[in-house]
Amino acid sequence: MDLLNTLVDKGLRRELPTRDEALAVLATSDDDLLDVVAAAGKVRRHWFGRRVKLNYLVNLKSGLCPEDCSYCSQRLGSTAGILKYTWLKPDQASDAAAAGVAGGAKRVCLVASGRGPTDRDVDRVSETIKTIKDNNEGVEVCACLGLLSDGQAERLREAGADAYNHNLNTSEATYGEITTTHTYEDRVDTVQKAHAAGLSACSGLIAGMGETDEDLVDVVYSLRELDPDSVPVNFLIPFEGTPLGKEWNLTPQRCLRILAMTRFVCPDVEVRIAGGREVHLRTMQPLALHLANSIFLGDYLTSEGQAGKADLEMIADAGFEVEGTGQVTLPEHRAAGGCHDGGGVCGSGGGGACGSDAAPEASEPRTAADARTDLVAVRRRGAGTDLAPNA
Repeated sequence: MDLLNTLVDKGLRRELPTRDEALAVLATSDDDLLDVVAAAGKVRRHWFGRRVKLNYLVNLKSGLCPEDCSYCSQRLGSTAGILKYTWLKPDQASDAAAAGVAGGAKRVCLVASGRGPTDRDVDRVSETIKTIKDNNEGVEVCACLGLLSDGQAERLREAGADAYNHNLNTSEATYGEITTTHTYEDRVDTVQKAHAAGLSACSGLIAGMGETDEDLVDVVYSLRELDPDSVPVNFLIPFEGTPLGKEWNLTPQRCLRILAMTRFVCPDVEVRIAGGREVHLRTMQPLALHLANSIFLGDYLTSEGQAGKADLEMIADAGFEVEGTGQVTLPEHRAAGGCHDGGGVCGSGGGGACGSDAAPEASEPRTAADARTDLVAVRRRGAGTDLAPNA
C-alpha cells in the first residue's frame, strides 16, 4: 500500500503524517491489518530495536476520589467493588515496588487517586520515592498524582522522581463529556509543568469510550505537540458501577490499528500498552509488541492483569527482549534532551500528500454479545492487601 510506504518513510524521518493519513490507518480493513502492523513495526524497530520496557504500578491510595471521570472505578459515585485504602507508608510502597523490580520492571509508577496532591502529599510521596530508590538500585520512578500546583513538579524532581504521568485521555472537543470536575486545559497545564521542571513527561489516552476516529487522531496529535517521552495507550476497562460500564466498543483488530496510528504519529516516543490489553487485545497481545515498546507488568490500579510470568513468556516467545536497567530507553536525540522545545512538535515536517483518497469508513459498533465481562477482575492482591502482588 502506498499509504504504508509513505508512513514508514515519514516515521524513519520523524516527520508528522497528515491527519488524513492517520485516519486512513484507522480505516484499514482486517485484510490489510498484518500489513499495517508490519509497517508500523519497521518504525518501532528503527527507534527501539526489539526491546520491551517493563513498568510496574503501585497504587499508593485507592478509591475515594472527588473527581467524576466517567471511565474510572475510583471516581466519585462509583459503585465498583474495588479496594479502598488511604496512603501506603513508604516502606509498604517500597516492598510493593520491589516485587515489580524483581519481576523485571525498570520503572515503578506511583499513582494516587484524587484531584491533585497537597503539599503534605508531595512530602509523603517524596519520602516514598527516596525509600524506593534507596532499596532498588537503578530503578526509574514515575509519579502520577493528578493536577500539579506551582512548584510541586520541582519538589518531586528534587526528591528523585524521573518522570510524571498525566494523561490527556481523549480529544479536547469531547473531554467535557467524560469529565466535568476539571478541564482538558488543566491536564495540558500539568504536563507542561512536568516538562518545565525537568521531569520526563508521560501522557497518553484511553480508547474505547465511544469516541470517533477523529477524536483518536485529535488526541494523538495533541500528545505529539506536547512532546512527552512516553505515551501510554489504555483500552477502556468497562467496570460495572461506572458510567462507561456498558461501553464495549473495541476489537483486537481496532486496538492494533490504534497502536499503529499512535506509532506513526509518535515514531520515536515510548509507546506503552497500558490498561485493558488483556481484556481487548487478548490473544493478539504479541502482535501489539511490534507496535509498542513498553508494557505494564502484572496488575493495574484496581484490576488484575496477566500474570507477570506470562508477560515475560509472551515477550520471549514473540522474539523480543526485556530492556535492562543499563539500557537507555529513548533514542539518543531524545535521551539527550534535544527534542524538547517547550511543547513544540519534534521533527515535524508537516504537509505531504494524503496516502488515500477514500474517506475513512465508520467502524462497526460492538454489541452486548461482544462484551467479555469475564475478563474484568477487580484487583484483590498486592498494594493495600496482605496478599503477594502479581509481578
